[in-house]
Amino acid sequence: MTPSALHIAWAPLVPIWALAALGLVTLVVIGLGLFARARGAWWRTGAALALLAAIANPTLVAERREARPDVAVLVVDESPSQKIGNRLADTRRAAEQLAAKLTQLPGTELRTVTVGGNVLLSDDGTRLMTQLEKALGDVPRHRLAGVAVVTDGQVHDLPAEAKDLLGAPLHVLLTGQKGEADRRLVVEKVPTYGLVGKPVSVSIRVEDAAVPPGTQVQLTIRRDGAAEQRQAVPVGRSVEIPMTLDHGGQTVVEMSVEAGPKELTLDNNRAVAALNGVRDRLRVLLVSGEPHAGERTWRSLLKADPGVDLVHFTILRPPEKLDGTPIRELSLIAFPIRELFEIRLDEFNLIIFDRFRRQGILPRAYIANIADYIEKGGALLDATGAPFTGSLSLHRTPLGRVMPAEPTGQVVEQGFKPMLSPAGHRHPVTADLPGGAGEDPTWGRWFRYIDAEAQRGDVVMQGPNNRPLLVLDRVGKGRVAQLMSDHIWLWTRGFEGGGPQAELLRRLAHWLMKEPELEENVLSAHLRGDRLEIKRRSVKPDDRPVTVTLPDGRTASVTMAENTGGATGELPVDQVGLYRLSDGQRTAIAAVGPLNPLEWSDVRATDSRLQPFAQASGGSTHWLQDGTPEPRKVRPGRPANGRDWIGFRTNGDYAVVGLDEVALMPALMVLAMALGMAMIAWRREGK
Repeated sequence: MTPSALHIAWAPLVPIWALAALGLVTLVVIGLGLFARARGAWWRTGAALALLAAIANPTLVAERREARPDVAVLVVDESPSQKIGNRLADTRRAAEQLAAKLTQLPGTELRTVTVGGNVLLSDDGTRLMTQLEKALGDVPRHRLAGVAVVTDGQVHDLPAEAKDLLGAPLHVLLTGQKGEADRRLVVEKVPTYGLVGKPVSVSIRVEDAAVPPGTQVQLTIRRDGAAEQRQAVPVGRSVEIPMTLDHGGQTVVEMSVEAGPKELTLDNNRAVAALNGVRDRLRVLLVSGEPHAGERTWRSLLKADPGVDLVHFTILRPPEKLDGTPIRELSLIAFPIRELFEIRLDEFNLIIFDRFRRQGILPRAYIANIADYIEKGGALLDATGAPFTGSLSLHRTPLGRVMPAEPTGQVVEQGFKPMLSPAGHRHPVTADLPGGAGEDPTWGRWFRYIDAEAQRGDVVMQGPNNRPLLVLDRVGKGRVAQLMSDHIWLWTRGFEGGGPQAELLRRLAHWLMKEPELEENVLSAHLRGDRLEIKRRSVKPDDRPVTVTLPDGRTASVTMAENTGGATGELPVDQVGLYRLSDGQRTAIAAVGPLNPLEWSDVRATDSRLQPFAQASGGSTHWLQDGTPEPRKVRPGRPANGRDWIGFRTNGDYAVVGLDEVALMPALMVLAMALGMAMIAWRREGK
């Protein structure tokens, strides 16, 4: 409890303006009396002033005050960069020493704020000032004595301009060593997306103060976990790394630079870039062997997709048809065989043959070109009809070597419902098709089936007697699909309720063009909270475990549980970085946390960030390698730092816990005084 403080408080009995008016009138009257040198004028003056003082109602107020301690704040930085070398041990030792001495300072309350945790997951870096502001939310600034921060100086939430952030001395105690060096790989620019098949570039820079600028160092690049590529890059200069995206969806590019002569950590020698591959416009060639009811189904589907450029030809007049009609009356343009199947064949993403048969229009050499195109990465969809069973079948051409189904020569013309096979319930092209669940799909029937034997590939839909209806296969780098019926158009017409023809054909076309979301045998992982969810999609049941390589090089085995469409498993994660997955056949990469955490962008201990703010507040900066400074109390306006000490301001704050009031002009006393002086004045005037 501090001594009471005295002061006079005024509480006029009348409004201020009325008191001022009375005072003015009184002064005029007194002035006239004194000017006239009337007897008793001074006594009348005393009586008037006594009455005015009583009306002003002065009161002597005595405050009972309670001293409030000054608040000293100790901020301890335990972010990931503080775990390098001996920094964390030095931080905790200095914090213990400061805490012990600050609690001994008279009239001082200590608050400790720890900044740490897994700040890498948010990519916000070390948010030291944000945490400090939260801790000071209930502390009035006039009670804040000062702030001491034990850190490596890598703080990422400071304003752009130096200023006094707290209204009290800020003292910075730095861990680490002066003049540290560390090699780091900086990703300067990554395109958000790139066109598949088109060149893109990632801009990087290698920083290393321990070697002269321009020194050549080895950079290792790996895309989607494939084989490594190496190249030399100069230190301190921006370098464009060119690459071509070969598939849609995300491409993960891992880059690492060899260790330098001085290293604090190798975590920032690595960087990751994620590029999303998108296709410009898909070019599709549709060749209809003859006009028929289902021809419009293919054309309408492909023309409705704004991302598809469709080239469609229908053969109206085969060579064997001799009806004497002039060609100019049957054809708008000549069939550009050489241009399509030799010169520009590789420009198409997908070729569709709809009820096509050999008619002498397409030479054998060009058909062989199509087979080569598929093996090199192209895509073919063959929607067969009755011609597939005869001597003019495409299966009897070089395309036969890439087709997974071989015709038996029989055509079944009876009503049947297309059914999903066991593989079809798991394959992403047909899995979960609307109306296809159970043993009796709700969609309508077809009435023509071209019987065939599946020699390879996956049978995802079945016709009469569980015969192959839709067969999918990979050939070389390309893909082939065969639909053994030309009656899918019945679904389009809504026969017997129709069916999901649009969704089926959309998925089928996208699978043929290698869209990532429709891959049937793939391993993937995604972060959910603090667990890595692993999914394996496969056409056949597969419960083999998955081996996960953690960012620190350790491995863990995850047991997979079979369910509809694949298998799932999960792994608790507590590290940030790339996780590599493999089940012996499939591989995958999953990034946990930000690809290039801000916390690792620069881990060198530095005073360059916090020193301007410390100086603006009247505080100081000290390196712990020179010793831990002594804390002491200083009066306001005095220097708050020295060579080996740091000052905390004495604010002298208090709280008023009570008031004692004494009236200075009691009514009876004022009345007695006024009457007494008035009588004396009357007596003087009567003489």
